[in-house]
Amino acid sequence: MKKVFLDTNIVLDLLGFREPFYEHAAKIATLADQGKIQLFASALSFATANYILAKYYNKDIAIDKLRKLKVFTTICAIDEEVIDKGLNSEFKDFEDALQYFSALKLSCNYIITRNSKDFKDAEMPVMTAKEFLASIKNK
Repeated sequence: MKKVFLDTNIVLDLLGFREPFYEHAAKIATLADQGKIQLFASALSFATANYILAKYYNKDIAIDKLRKLKVFTTICAIDEEVIDKGLNSEFKDFEDALQYFSALKLSCNYIITRNSKDFKDAEMPVMTAKEFLASIKNK
C-alpha cells in the first residue's frame, strides 16, 4: 500500500475547504478512508492546522475537523532525530525540513504539497494533490 505524506498546506486545503484545491485533497482523503492508500501527516501539521482553523472557525470546530482527519491518518512524530536533520539540512524553510524528514523516517512513498519546489532534493516523489491523483489513475 502506498504511503502518502500530506504537507500542512494540503491538510489545510482539506479541512478548510480551500478552493480550488479542496476537491483533489478530498479525493486523496477518500482513497485513504477506503483503505487504498495510507495517509501520514506530521504532528506539526496538526498543530498548525488547529491554530489556523480555530481563527477561521472556532476552537471546537477546529478540533472536530482534526479528530475526523486523525481517523484515517497516521501521525508522524517530530523527534530529536528529525529536528537534528532539519537543523543540519540545506532546506531553506525549517518547517519544510521537518515535514520532509518526518516523511522520510516513516518511508513514505510520496509527499503531497502545493509547494513542490520547497522539496527539490527529496528522495521520494513530491507532487501536488492533482498530480498524485493523475499518477495513480494511470497505473
